[in-house]
Amino acid sequence: MWTSMAGAANPTEGLTGMVGVAARAIDTLGEWGVGAFTLAETVVPPVPSEVILPLAGYLAKQGSLSLVFVFATSTLGAYLGALFLYWLGAKLGLERSIRGLSKLPLVDREDFEHAATWFRRHGRSSIFFGRLLPGVRSLISLPAGAASMPVGTFTLYTLAGSGLWNAALIGLGYALGTQYRLIEEYSRFLNYAVYAALAVALALLIVRRVRRAKARR
Repeated sequence: MWTSMAGAANPTEGLTGMVGVAARAIDTLGEWGVGAFTLAETVVPPVPSEVILPLAGYLAKQGSLSLVFVFATSTLGAYLGALFLYWLGAKLGLERSIRGLSKLPLVDREDFEHAATWFRRHGRSSIFFGRLLPGVRSLISLPAGAASMPVGTFTLYTLAGSGLWNAALIGLGYALGTQYRLIEEYSRFLNYAVYAALAVALALLIVRRVRRAKARR
């Protein structure tokens, strides 16, 4: 899966599958592309930062991207996506926001209700710690906006939590950038993990739709 790095002109050469597609997209779009990916992930949870950010860190290690700029754009993208959901919650209220967004593919009402419950239990600290939890990270902004959390407080906790998450994943990719054998194994594992995650998400979506249809009868 991984060609000899010593002779590879392109740092994405040898990466295959979905990981290869993502790596080439990042390499082409640059640091702002990483920010766009993280913004999309915040608004549409199935786009995985667990794939995008380590690849961006790896490309930074190879010299294709700026490490500092990657961190800055990824955190900015995550914040802007969170701010959009915060605004949506404040503008429409929690119930109307959930009703509309739950119609998105691979997203279910239960996901939003889980994030809302997390917010009610933990208050403003949920904005920071929620950024580190899959399933909560992308959706916690809605109840924060609906509850009229001060924008300054929301911004501080969002930037801190998103920055920590992004730094960890980017740093992982950057560290693996010097370990060519690990990169090969990591790439293969990521492909399997992404395909498995998509399969599980699709299966859950089908099960939820079937259960909901039965409940209506």
